[in-house]
Amino acid sequence: MSPLKASEAQLFYATILNRLALFGFAVLVVAFFIYILRILTPYVPLSEVPIYWTQSSHHYLEAANIQPGWGWLSKIGYGDFLVYIPIIILAGATIVCYAGVIFKFLKAKEHILVGIAVLEIVVLLAAASGLLQAGGH
Repeated sequence: MSPLKASEAQLFYATILNRLALFGFAVLVVAFFIYILRILTPYVPLSEVPIYWTQSSHHYLEAANIQPGWGWLSKIGYGDFLVYIPIIILAGATIVCYAGVIFKFLKAKEHILVGIAVLEIVVLLAAASGLLQAGGH
């Protein structure tokens, strides 16, 4: 019995994912320290944060006057919204990985896998854009 071996595309995907995860984590740590050291003023004062812990996200968004969806972008200069950047990096890592392996699939003439990867990217981008709202927030 021969051991399983990862393909070139799988190794490439894993390498990109690992690097983005480490980068995203590093940015998260920096953003967290910027927040707790109050280098950037938080949008919601730290003393008020416990008030919202038991509230729904809907109530928090209303009380803090934050637009749902991508409304946080207008508040990126605040310390408590700065942590969204590494979250976007971590959440977007899959899209970047799929985009990278498309070229490996093209090189290997794996046209069906190219199509699947492109569809994955389209679905993920549509979901991130807010076009696919099926409940939740």
